[in-house]
Amino acid sequence: MPRLEVAGGSLHWEAHGAGPPLVLVHGSGGSALSWWQQVPRYARRYRVIVYDAFGFGRSAGDPTARHPRRLPGDLAAVLDAAGIERAALVCQSLGGWTGLPFALAHPERTAALVLSGSPGGIVTPGIARDLMGLPERMARRPGLAGMALAEDYPQREPARTFLYEQIGALNPPDVIAAYGGGLAEVAIPLARLAGFAAPTLLVAGEHDAFFSPPALAEVAAAIPGARLRVFAGAGHSPYWETPDAFDDEVLRFLEGVGPWPSSS
Repeated sequence: MPRLEVAGGSLHWEAHGAGPPLVLVHGSGGSALSWWQQVPRYARRYRVIVYDAFGFGRSAGDPTARHPRRLPGDLAAVLDAAGIERAALVCQSLGGWTGLPFALAHPERTAALVLSGSPGGIVTPGIARDLMGLPERMARRPGLAGMALAEDYPQREPARTFLYEQIGALNPPDVIAAYGGGLAEVAIPLARLAGFAAPTLLVAGEHDAFFSPPALAEVAAAIPGARLRVFAGAGHSPYWETPDAFDDEVLRFLEGVGPWPSSS
């Protein structure tokens, strides 16, 4: 699979299928492998790009270069390497800090945006409250799966929980903290959303331990034209926990956007 040289290291990326370009951007608990349920289905209609964000999975580089400010530029580099001028973006959790800043900086390159379990850098009163309570929730629900999945998911789906944890274990142990520590530095002022025109869907799990549906509803209200879809029974990762319902919603949304060429 291709490797792309970027500042401080390199990125692993892959392309699957054919059609309008669609990029799947993973969260801090995974890598490109996390989209194993989505890629085969989406690739029937789209040219699907997945990649390991800097410092995750098969991407490597200087640990001191891990910071969320680099994420939109790395996405631009992946698109350039794939020969893509314009794409739709589906972004999970930390991936939202890639997708929304990229869409704001490059509206001509963004056909549509899906933010899953992610405010994308927007801080509303509800998001601020969720962030303040995060340490207590993390202490009560330790471990990667403890926060990323609904509390009862490991009992309901032990095999899928094991796979989730194994994929996450491929990442360096300090990479989540490295990115999390810089998120406050890349917060997006609400004023920057004026005139934002990319079709946007927010996705939330009913039992998300990071960002609650009411807080993400505030984010959706702040993004012009955005709407929110909440998945019953899911936690922070509906793409993983309820993949059929998640995929149906995302594909309907993208179909509503209509086909988009790879060039602007």
